[in-house]
Amino acid sequence: MREPRAELSLGRLTKRPDFVAAASGRRFHTERMSVQARLREGSGLGLRFGLTVTKRVGHATERNRIKRRLRAALPAAGRDYANIDADVVIIGRRDILSADFDLLIDDLRRALRTVTKPKSAPSAERRPPSSPPPNGERRGHSHA
Repeated sequence: MREPRAELSLGRLTKRPDFVAAASGRRFHTERMSVQARLREGSGLGLRFGLTVTKRVGHATERNRIKRRLRAALPAAGRDYANIDADVVIIGRRDILSADFDLLIDDLRRALRTVTKPKSAPSAERRPPSSPPPNGERRGHSHA
């Protein structure tokens, strides 16, 4: 008998521009998957996921099995992050087929913790001063 679905509703990415936009955000890598995410400002859509498994991974049945395992692990891993407005793309690898299910959930939790962090503002201490160089010289060039 199947268990009733959880109240948790994670959105899905279905359009290519959303996948491409997520590639411009933070990244997290393990031997089983790569995760990319882009934070969205105030859209109110919550956490949305997209899954990708390339043909290099294996035949269609293997790729579909990888995606099914990821879809099954997402509700458990995404429960704590469901209220964050972010688009997340998971790129599955072949090692997902043989990995323990609890390990997949742990990988996804670590990935979500990393990729959904808000970007910190660059500190003023690390930036070089923006004043022009003395004597009208260009930066990075020496005229000796």
